[in-house]
Amino acid sequence: MTETTLPPPGDRNETIEILKTVAVALLIALFLRVLLFQPFTIPSASEEPNLYEGDYVIVTKFDYGWSRHSIPFSPPLFEGRILSKAPERGDIIVFKLPRDGRTDYIKRLIGVPGDRVQMRQGLLYLNGQPVERRQTELVTETGGSGLMRPVARVEETLPGGRRYMTNDFGADGDLDDTPEVIVPPGHYFFIGDNRDNSADSRLPTEIGVGLVPEENLVGKARLVLLSWSPGASLFKPWTWVLNLRPSRFGKVLH
Repeated sequence: MTETTLPPPGDRNETIEILKTVAVALLIALFLRVLLFQPFTIPSASEEPNLYEGDYVIVTKFDYGWSRHSIPFSPPLFEGRILSKAPERGDIIVFKLPRDGRTDYIKRLIGVPGDRVQMRQGLLYLNGQPVERRQTELVTETGGSGLMRPVARVEETLPGGRRYMTNDFGADGDLDDTPEVIVPPGHYFFIGDNRDNSADSRLPTEIGVGLVPEENLVGKARLVLLSWSPGASLFKPWTWVLNLRPSRFGKVLH
């Protein structure tokens, strides 16, 4: 007959205490992630020249209140937003893609409810007026085709004085001329800063972003904490150092 040997009571108590400590730590981490902060990795070039692929950004969750999308996996626990606060034009915001409610996107907010938004020959029009813009320099970067092309760095100034930089590869892009869209109540219009390399609200929901419901907002991107250039991989330890971009560490987003 086989006897079962139980661990001494002291060992059992120590194991229980360790499990309690781990559970408390996980709950605190979940609390912070849901209510306060969440990290995101930038997967594409759609927000260049302000965010680059491989940037590791910190997003604050309390700026616009909380919805079910503030919680991991967006469980259908409630509808709408708790302590809702309206975002401002120019904010860089993480939101859930409307067509699936799961995929995280990050773009700049351009149109708030009631705004009329349109692109004409590569120029952004807001409520019938062109947004103030000023070209600052001409550089060479990779365009949407993957080829190196000259790109103009253009500073835009929204009504109210919010300023930010954009990439402009010219006025012949697929989304440089669009119909005027009136942003309905409870929705927002987003455009990527890399104007000719961004699938955003200029495209309908079925193939792009479309208009984003208020409930889908996750949080406001505040700063670049860390950054690695493309090619860095968890499974290639040498790239953890070789692909670092220290010049982007701590960059505050505008």
